[in-house]
Amino acid sequence: MGISSALYSGVSGLNTNSQAMSVIGNNLANTNTVGFKGSRTVFSDLLSSTINGSGGSSQVGRGVGMSKVDQVFSQGTFESTESGLDVAIEGEGFFILKEPGDETNYYSRAGAFRFDDDGYLVNPEGLQVMGKQFDANGELLPGDASSIRVQSSGLIQGQVTNELKLTTNLDSAEPINAVAFAYDDADSYNYSSSVQIYDSLGNPHLLSTYFKKTANNTWDVYYSYEDNAGVVNPDPPAVWTTLTFTNDGILTNAALDPPQKTTANTVALDWGNGTTPTAIEVNFDTTQFNSESVVISQDQNGFGAGNLTGVDIDGDGIVIASYSNGEQTKIAQLVLGKFVNPNGLQLAGSNLYTETSASGPARTGIPGPELGKVFTNSLEQSNVDMGAEFVRMITAQRGFQANSKIITTVDELLGELINLKR
Repeated sequence: MGISSALYSGVSGLNTNSQAMSVIGNNLANTNTVGFKGSRTVFSDLLSSTINGSGGSSQVGRGVGMSKVDQVFSQGTFESTESGLDVAIEGEGFFILKEPGDETNYYSRAGAFRFDDDGYLVNPEGLQVMGKQFDANGELLPGDASSIRVQSSGLIQGQVTNELKLTTNLDSAEPINAVAFAYDDADSYNYSSSVQIYDSLGNPHLLSTYFKKTANNTWDVYYSYEDNAGVVNPDPPAVWTTLTFTNDGILTNAALDPPQKTTANTVALDWGNGTTPTAIEVNFDTTQFNSESVVISQDQNGFGAGNLTGVDIDGDGIVIASYSNGEQTKIAQLVLGKFVNPNGLQLAGSNLYTETSASGPARTGIPGPELGKVFTNSLEQSNVDMGAEFVRMITAQRGFQANSKIITTVDELLGELINLKR
């Protein structure tokens, strides 16, 4: 083995340290890149020469080579943002994205999402975010994940009221009322309340309830509604239901073991405006305590038509659309992918990765302890440590200088060898 082989060892050192500087430079260039994962260089020695001596054979290294550039998938810090569509992952999962017209899955840790002009949830490069869809009842649909889309134009249909819960207290100190009931005679009942309900087209109406004390611990209940022609129904008024209470002021049904609901159904309410007549089941959650009569809450399941006012992602990764009628609709839930060997992923640019045989297939599912927890109004920052990168830069620089010295020193030695013959 000649002295010139040391030249090539020095050259290998220059090359590998140059490559290390490239990796360091890329890391530092992406210190402010959302979801960026830094890399590190792994060097290995080169053994290719064997020399024989009095002590036996020995191996002599021929320099250094680049073994691997590893991705460092440590957790990045979170930055709080103002956008409800910004999402960060705590854990080992990746967002799943697809390019329109391409079935290839791309994976990313960058959660700076937005909606495009077609209503699809996309990343800044226009790739569509994948999620599991909800049905009209707010239940997750079975099947594979698909693109998340929110219709941003037109109105959502209103919903007719067919259930109502009245939570009230009736004053036990009220006197027994013997006056014949009439809608327009306030002396013929002890207490009344009204609640806004909706017909099948989403039009609002008032349903009034009247409470009349007929005996101790006994109240008759009437109801009324006014159709489009101004006619108050039912006509003539009739007792709708009777509420009876225990001596403790609890509805007798509620005092049973187990407790039962006290419910009453209206007739099919016909508003005379071309809507579908619909009956309402009313659940009375009523007490009779020595306190003034009051409506504590009125909860009904109808709503009017509304247009889209905003879309946000909650802490479970659920995309929720809000409408002007106060309703919120679950659209889809983000899905995440996790790999046995994330270092086997292939970089695809723009903060994207694709799976390879080395990474193995993705284990996909909704956010959780296994795949990772999501945080909204947050973005994961680059995990590059600038201090550590500058230290690596110094060591790479010194390595480059040392290997350059090998070359210059060997050059001097070869010059002395050539000068032996003058």
